[in-house]
Amino acid sequence: MLIGTILRNKGSDVATVAPQATVRDLLAALAEHNIGAVVVSEDGVTIDGIVSERDVVRRLHDRGAGILDEPVSSIMTAEVRTVTPADRVDELRETMTTHRIRHVPVVENDRLAGIVSIGDVVKSAIDELETEKASLVDYLHR
Repeated sequence: MLIGTILRNKGSDVATVAPQATVRDLLAALAEHNIGAVVVSEDGVTIDGIVSERDVVRRLHDRGAGILDEPVSSIMTAEVRTVTPADRVDELRETMTTHRIRHVPVVENDRLAGIVSIGDVVKSAIDELETEKASLVDYLHR
């Protein structure tokens, strides 16, 4: 299965936050959209970084509550792994597992085109297994 298939099913909406937004603003966006990570982007098209709930928790532990008024750029991951719609989901699953990441932006023609979470990857694997199971059951009952 390709990443583009996941995006067709879930949509291409991506929550973004500007690098200069405060961590407090980031938390509001995470809560408002009920998500675990946002892409950091000045213009909503290019990727400056990514920041997750984990990043906030770790920085709160390290530096204290003062980070809430710091810019998101101070806690984001600047080197972001990305995929394209033409990439394979099984390769992404391996990358996510190996590098312990849960959210990967999708880029097409140098533009932010979506985001895929580990939940999306797991759901796609379950869907593939269900389809395969149905085919096998159908084959056996012929």
